[in-house]
Amino acid sequence: MSTTNYIGKPTSRVDGPAKVTGAATYAAEFQVPNLAYGWVVSSAIAKGRITKVHSEEVLAIPGVLEVFSHENVPSLAWFDRNYKDDVAPGGSPFRPLHEDKIQFNQQPIALVVAETLELARYASSVLRIDYEEEKHETDIEAKRDEGFEPGNGKSGWMPPPPPRGNPDKAWEEAEHRLEHEYVHGAQHHNPMEMFGATVEWRGDKKLTVYDKTQGVVNVQNYLTKIFGLSKDDCRVINHYMGGGFGSGLRPQYSVFLAVLASLELKRSVRVTLTRQQMFSFGHRPHTLQYVKLGTNPDGTLAALQHHALHETSQFEEYTENVVNWSGMLYQCENVKLGYQLAKLDVFTPQDMRAPGAATGSFALEVAMDEMAAAAGIDPIDFRIRNYAEEDQNAGKPFSSKRLRDCYHQGAAKFGWDQRNPQPRSMRKGNRLVGYGMAGGVWDATQKKAAAKATLTADGQLLVSSATADIGTGTYTIMTQIAAETLGLPLEAVTFKLGDTDMPEAPVQGGSWTAASVGSAVKSVCEAIGEKLLKLAQKMEGSPLKGASPDEVEFVNGQIRLRQDPDNAVVIRDVLQASGETKLETDSSATPNMLKQGTHSMHSHNAVFVEVEVDEEFGTVHVTRVLNAVAAGRILNPKTARSQVLGSIVWGISMALMEETIMDHQFGRYMNHNYSEYHIPVQADIHDIEVLFVEEEDDVVNPLGVKGVGEIGLLGVAAAITNAVYHATGKRVRDLPIYLDKLL
Repeated sequence: MSTTNYIGKPTSRVDGPAKVTGAATYAAEFQVPNLAYGWVVSSAIAKGRITKVHSEEVLAIPGVLEVFSHENVPSLAWFDRNYKDDVAPGGSPFRPLHEDKIQFNQQPIALVVAETLELARYASSVLRIDYEEEKHETDIEAKRDEGFEPGNGKSGWMPPPPPRGNPDKAWEEAEHRLEHEYVHGAQHHNPMEMFGATVEWRGDKKLTVYDKTQGVVNVQNYLTKIFGLSKDDCRVINHYMGGGFGSGLRPQYSVFLAVLASLELKRSVRVTLTRQQMFSFGHRPHTLQYVKLGTNPDGTLAALQHHALHETSQFEEYTENVVNWSGMLYQCENVKLGYQLAKLDVFTPQDMRAPGAATGSFALEVAMDEMAAAAGIDPIDFRIRNYAEEDQNAGKPFSSKRLRDCYHQGAAKFGWDQRNPQPRSMRKGNRLVGYGMAGGVWDATQKKAAAKATLTADGQLLVSSATADIGTGTYTIMTQIAAETLGLPLEAVTFKLGDTDMPEAPVQGGSWTAASVGSAVKSVCEAIGEKLLKLAQKMEGSPLKGASPDEVEFVNGQIRLRQDPDNAVVIRDVLQASGETKLETDSSATPNMLKQGTHSMHSHNAVFVEVEVDEEFGTVHVTRVLNAVAAGRILNPKTARSQVLGSIVWGISMALMEETIMDHQFGRYMNHNYSEYHIPVQADIHDIEVLFVEEEDDVVNPLGVKGVGEIGLLGVAAAITNAVYHATGKRVRDLPIYLDKLL
């Protein structure tokens, strides 16, 4: 309908001013009347049971309102073990304060509520709790022989496809062979904003819940089922989020405890977790991977086998698509993929940016680099020789795939031709220089989503959807889509999100928000446009009489004929002439399965890295990174680039720094703070370049977008690992690459 070109332009964030001036309000910042404060008490043991909570001593402190624990929490509607939130894995979800059983270290076992935050914190520190401790197991190495295959039906999980060909025989007969194990430890999300919830008591079990979440609808569904509330009585709001990375996909125990306390005390309550408690739920799981590759004499893959074993909790079967990518990224006729879980006494792991793919691609892409070296083939040439023209897992063509262009354009811009393939052959002073590369693939998904649009007589458009913006730029790209669809200036459009009173949208994750909510915004604005056209055709002397929607365009605040742009009416005049004060409508967008069901839909990338390794100290410096990404239509190069930059920084962190250290004697993460859980600082980050490869795709969704939040992470850790090998001649297969592994 529109030719006004906002989509594809590098537009600054419309929510930026609110964030940098402090006008943006986060979940634990809302000021509500009669507010009490809750402080969570965490378990000091990893497994066992609570024998006594000495709450009477704390309740004697003036200003302490209540101590909630399993000893006094009332029976709740959700105490059916089959209840799950909307994105829960299989099994029985953790139920805070339900019983005396301790299932993991730092488990929330009590909530102290007081008139002030300081008093609640002090009171929690003097609360005595007696335990009966049991032997725990938190080491996946001890579970190597106890892995089991998860059942079907786990949220978001696709079982690996059955083997194809004869991978064992093909590997035995291969010209070049390798088999290695690849390992990375647990990693925690660590967003800047800690989890917290402010619950406003509005009387008679009516609540407004301000929660840190990537999906207000998911939290509302969770709370209403647990506490037996109606949706009208439980409004959930999240307008801004200080980082999530997947940690906010599931409702965390902070919101449960805040709502519990509010309902019992009949007043407003706030619960905020500490940085240490941010390590008490959800993490990228500690994973062991085993890869076997074999090649034919011409350098094509003869056999590929990939097996993964990762941890889950005792009460849920958290699953990731770790190995599936290996069956689709490269052409190979003999493939066997395996995936197993091991139950440990830890909290259930949780989706973390590019869950499964970030894990699996590390192992596969390092193994591919090793095989290229063994076969004496350039790593890029090796990948191109094994380029997959269709998804062999599904037996379907790709809706679009420009990975070959990512290789070529990325290599040219990076200067890959300057690479001497011999390890330890390139130097800068006392530093060894290495070049490495790797690639990645991620799903391009569309979910059902809805939006509402209201156009007022003064030409202002308000569009809303109960989606989220966790820093991805949702506010901005939805404003761009709406403005372009109706031909309005950006300043005339306001997009609102993060409220369950708005039309329903999925959780923000999986890189599907742009495709899902964007399609809904486009649809609802087109519906407003059709209403406008009908009103315009009723105007006296209208030049648009008899014109169909396909024959007009919305541009520069006007509706005009495509073939005769001089015949136009001003949008603002249409409403004023009609006597209508506003036009309003709702619309939803769903995947077109007739088109999508016949194709495999994915984004792709190729990462190129330069490292410098100090020969004497073993310190690794990532001096250059170039990430070439093919992700369909790029709605906003500025915010999209920002997404990929963040992914690259995280990839550097994953390769060189990030690991949560478990002390198995206590079953407790020991570096549960920002000072000892290492993440990059500015001095660690140098030149980063993002290259978007042009890609058109009319299958994935009406906008042709694929999302960039997760694809940008893939390949980064592997490319760094490969560059370190090229620089030093030492192959590291367990992350992170600490300097002692290179000395």
